Amino acid sequence: MRVYYDRDADVNLIKGKKVAVVGYGSQGHAHANNLRDSGVKEVVVALRKGSQGVAKAEAAGLKVLDATAAAKWADVVMVLTPDEGQGDLYREHLGPHMRGGSALAFAHGLNIHFNLIEPRPDIDVFMIAPKGPGHTVRSEYQRGGGVPCLVAVAQNPSGNALEVALSYASAIGGGRAGIIETTFKEECETDLFGEQTVLCGGLVELMKAGYETLVAAGYAPEMAYFECVHEVKLIVDLIYEGGIANMNYSVSNTAEYGEYVSGPRVIDANVRATMKEVLADIQSGRFARQWMLENKVNQTSFKAMRRQMGEHPVEQVGEKLRAMMPWIAKNRLVDKTRN
Repeated sequence: MRVYYDRDADVNLIKGKKVAVVGYGSQGHAHANNLRDSGVKEVVVALRKGSQGVAKAEAAGLKVLDATAAAKWADVVMVLTPDEGQGDLYREHLGPHMRGGSALAFAHGLNIHFNLIEPRPDIDVFMIAPKGPGHTVRSEYQRGGGVPCLVAVAQNPSGNALEVALSYASAIGGGRAGIIETTFKEECETDLFGEQTVLCGGLVELMKAGYETLVAAGYAPEMAYFECVHEVKLIVDLIYEGGIANMNYSVSNTAEYGEYVSGPRVIDANVRATMKEVLADIQSGRFARQWMLENKVNQTSFKAMRRQMGEHPVEQVGEKLRAMMPWIAKNRLVDKTRN
């Protein structure tokens, strides 16, 4: 595994290019603002007419174009829109209008790895994937730090796709923390697996199951929320800071002993077997096909599941308890009025 830093990147490469950031959500706002603040003079944000992001981008002092105009103008087009719409975006607005020798970039490998987008052979294709949400990419940059990034190259007709990618990563702060070389395949499959089995799917279901078990046993919902949801951050922060051993050093011996004797009872051989099944679905492309089919029917099941999650008692109890802790809102990572 090779890791690059600012000393390995020539940030002047990206400073001399016209960069279009497509989308102004969590990642889009971070990339566009970080690039500008790093001295990239020609940065535009590409958005649909009427998008809520237009006013937010313009309020930040950024120029806004539609996707077709941006594709014609740019040397580098970074696509930071939701995965499910990227194929149509490329086919209708980007691919037909990008100039030969320009570069198409992504922050996630799904559409390229699973051939949902087949880029023209005369353009570079690379990936810069920050390993953190866009709000953190922006806030760490503003603090003088950065979020580690993954870099990968899928097409390199220019012969310098990696150099441009490293320059871009450096300009958004990645070179301050480290830019790790990988492939579209490895990034895509490991990212989907981590999201589904641990970070989003696994963790959320574990918290819900713990909450429901305590409430069903007669304990107060507020106590169940504190023990199974609220305190997750305390544990994760300790692991984030220094690994699992750091967490175990900081918790009580009772908690550590409970981890060893009860953790494997919850995450048992059946769970591990299911994880392998999930990974197989990702590797085969089954998950990607299923997700794209879901989008063809207007995300009917997806929206129903989202609504059910929002109505779960753990969300309602949590909202009430968080209102008692104003420091959470004061230090929030997500500001929906800005990005």
